[in-house]
Amino acid sequence: MGWAVRTGITAAIAALGAFAGQDARAANGAYAVDAADISEVGSCKVESWLSTATNADFSAVANPSCVVDPFRPIELSLQTIRARSDGDLSTTVAPKAKTNFIPTGIGRWGLSAYGGGSFDAATGEALTAFAVIPVTFRLSETMRINVNGGWLWDRTVDRHYLTYGIGFDWKFTDTLQWTIEAYGQAGAAEIASVVQPRFQTGVRYRPNEIFSVDVIYGHNITGENANWITIGTTIRFPVHGSEPEHRRTGHL
Repeated sequence: MGWAVRTGITAAIAALGAFAGQDARAANGAYAVDAADISEVGSCKVESWLSTATNADFSAVANPSCVVDPFRPIELSLQTIRARSDGDLSTTVAPKAKTNFIPTGIGRWGLSAYGGGSFDAATGEALTAFAVIPVTFRLSETMRINVNGGWLWDRTVDRHYLTYGIGFDWKFTDTLQWTIEAYGQAGAAEIASVVQPRFQTGVRYRPNEIFSVDVIYGHNITGENANWITIGTTIRFPVHGSEPEHRRTGHL
């Protein structure tokens, strides 16, 4: 086992141990901890996933996004969430914009930033505002560590939270990738699980450059202290005539 494998696995285990006593979802499909990368200008993708919990909560999410270049490359997305929580149904829309400042590379950190908000689709009420800094350190062409730090304003209770996350991605075959992540939000809350750590781990099957599917187990992923199973897909629309993503970037 090489140094990159040892370092990556050690970092992931250490992160989970550090967060196991504590508590904003991002991009990267159904995973919450985002990488610093963005796609090529002109490309688009549609991410979707269905999550169901042991307490009967569920969520169905569609997240289309495209990368444009008005003055610098910016990834624009519009996440739509249909969810049931404590028996109540809701539909939420969350626009977001993300840009990269330092490209990722093997043996060095990459950095990006994104921000956005969410509102109730039925009433138009603003629900949240958020800003996050994702950084990524690539251990090799097949492994990376993602670290997120940010701010969340929950406007429904008028409370501000510090958000955090750390994740580890390992592409262990040509078509399979394993991800493990811990994330959450720190601040005051009436319900303890809202500020307790959240956890997900799953496997992505990506047989080609266009399509991938994820199977994910999670715990407390919305701050409700339940176990979750998520099935997600991503369909990508690359720029016509561009190189495949793994050849263009040299890594997962």
